[in-house]
Amino acid sequence: MARIELLALTAFGLEALAARELQDLGYEEVEVQNGRVSFVTNEEGICRTNIWLRCAERVVIKMGEFPARSFEELFQQTKALPWEEWLPVDARFPVSGKSVRSQLYSVPDCQSIVKKAIVERLKDTYGVSWFEETGALYAIQAAILKDMVTLTIDTSGKGLHKRGYRSLAGDAPLKETLAAAMVYLSHWKADRVLLDPFCGTGTIPIEAAWIAQKRAPGLQRDFSAQSWLSIPEKYWIKAREEAADLWNRELPLHIYGSDSDPNALRLARIHIQEAGLSDKIFFQKLPVKEVKSRFRYGSIITNPPYGQRLGTQEEANLVYQELAGVFQQLGDWSLHMLTPHPKPEKFIKRRWDKSRKLYNGRLECHYYQFFGPRPPRKEQIIE
Repeated sequence: MARIELLALTAFGLEALAARELQDLGYEEVEVQNGRVSFVTNEEGICRTNIWLRCAERVVIKMGEFPARSFEELFQQTKALPWEEWLPVDARFPVSGKSVRSQLYSVPDCQSIVKKAIVERLKDTYGVSWFEETGALYAIQAAILKDMVTLTIDTSGKGLHKRGYRSLAGDAPLKETLAAAMVYLSHWKADRVLLDPFCGTGTIPIEAAWIAQKRAPGLQRDFSAQSWLSIPEKYWIKAREEAADLWNRELPLHIYGSDSDPNALRLARIHIQEAGLSDKIFFQKLPVKEVKSRFRYGSIITNPPYGQRLGTQEEANLVYQELAGVFQQLGDWSLHMLTPHPKPEKFIKRRWDKSRKLYNGRLECHYYQFFGPRPPRKEQIIE
């Protein structure tokens, strides 16, 4: 099998988490970059990483990277790459592009030149002058940053946040990749209680449950590279069998969600059913100020209203005050909250222990963490 350089593309702030996931999967040649993580694997690795990565947006093959300040340089260096190693004669290969602070700033022109260069390369390989493009999809992207061109082929298809359980979406949904990152950063474990008092359509509780169960997020979805001749079906079968074997379906969990929106909870209950978690996660309709727990230790992991797209800032401030009251009442719990608010400590009445910049879509937020005491080791679930 070939050595292939891949890129796991991520939202800003999630690169280190995706790198850790890759290392946990056994990949050693891992390098963190802005918005992406590069790593070296083989054809089997394309299957495994698409199925297992929770914090990456997609997995792409890095075909080449080079400087280009003229259209001629872009054409010649694109044509020099071994596109025939991946693209069969009937491949569909649309080209998308983006350009940031580069002399080649016309994205449509760059896309057209990259497409033409690939066609010329494939003409020499296959001895044909016209390509029908009726076969499998090989989506190509030309990304230019400060005159440095990176050419990739997408292996994922739909973004990796599309797990398959959220067929219906509510207002201002939290992306699954970001929800998984919030759970990872909280260091929550399955032997502790987890509560999301603004659960919405259930994304954080579901991602937490799948992490605890070691349930691969891509186990039951399809990927573009599944239809590629260069990746034998046996590799996909093997990767899915590995994931199915590691899935601990019977693991007992204490995961709870609440929300004041009955429509959001209706969707949440549908989503946990689609995720196979109907008997693992429990929801109730409840305003945040009424949230209580019989458990002494636990973690609140939540994405409260921002007062920007939903409601007003005054309403959001009131919600933060009520959340602070709940947190203080719970006593020995930890609080992990994602918000664009610059000073949540004025509501919580204490300095945060950790803060990390993350992006919810294009909105800059911070993930504030207020740690409670550690529960006794022998008995984590204490009522």
